[in-house]
Amino acid sequence: MENNSIFFSIIIPAHNEESVIASTCEAIINRFKSEGINDFEIVCINDNSKDNTEQVLQKLCAQYPVIRYFNSVSAPGFGLAVRRGLVEYKGEVAAIVMGDLSDSPDDILSYYSQMKQGAECVFGSRFIKGSNVINYPNPKYTLNRLGNLMIKLLFRFGYNDITNAFKCYHRKVIDGIQPLLSRHFNLTVEIPLKAIVRGYNYKVIPISWTNRRVGKSKFHIKEMGSRYLFIILYVFLEKLLSGNDYKRVN
Repeated sequence: MENNSIFFSIIIPAHNEESVIASTCEAIINRFKSEGINDFEIVCINDNSKDNTEQVLQKLCAQYPVIRYFNSVSAPGFGLAVRRGLVEYKGEVAAIVMGDLSDSPDDILSYYSQMKQGAECVFGSRFIKGSNVINYPNPKYTLNRLGNLMIKLLFRFGYNDITNAFKCYHRKVIDGIQPLLSRHFNLTVEIPLKAIVRGYNYKVIPISWTNRRVGKSKFHIKEMGSRYLFIILYVFLEKLLSGNDYKRVN
């Protein structure tokens, strides 16, 4: 596949996802193919898996030319895996998608449509009219709502789901928010917050989210609290003190 034939790159980090990564990739491929869309790729990053994730990815790549996979060469970490994907993707835009099919292929297709219409970023929200959330654990839901409220108040914007990884960015945004620091799930807030603070426009649409049906969540609240706070304060200090040194250049 020629590089210039790819518009839409779907980046999927996978850590011990042998039971679901194939169904996730196939659901996305089938949804895009059903619309006659061919200018996309799936870039899977094997994040130091201890199970058979890599073997599954090898088989998927042999079966589907639109899939490429790479092993994360860094220490384990969601953020490091996504950052590897953001080095390897070939498209004009990149969508970050979870490997457990918690994100709907229909919504990925909606991101594609919005980016085709010229959006710089597309941010889904699970908590606006038209969204749908299935089996969100109550403790995580409460912490999510409190954390997003704090971020909204601190940065003074209306978007209410900044912590969700499932977002889409034009290549100029990815290039314009470098360097990225986060090694773990705090990357989910670093990327969109930098995009907003540095002056890129974003479109918010309602999305669906379903808690994973098999396997275990890789997100651990106790491990992430201080890392999230660090990144939030880091980007806030850029906003407050940098004098627009990092703002986009049109």
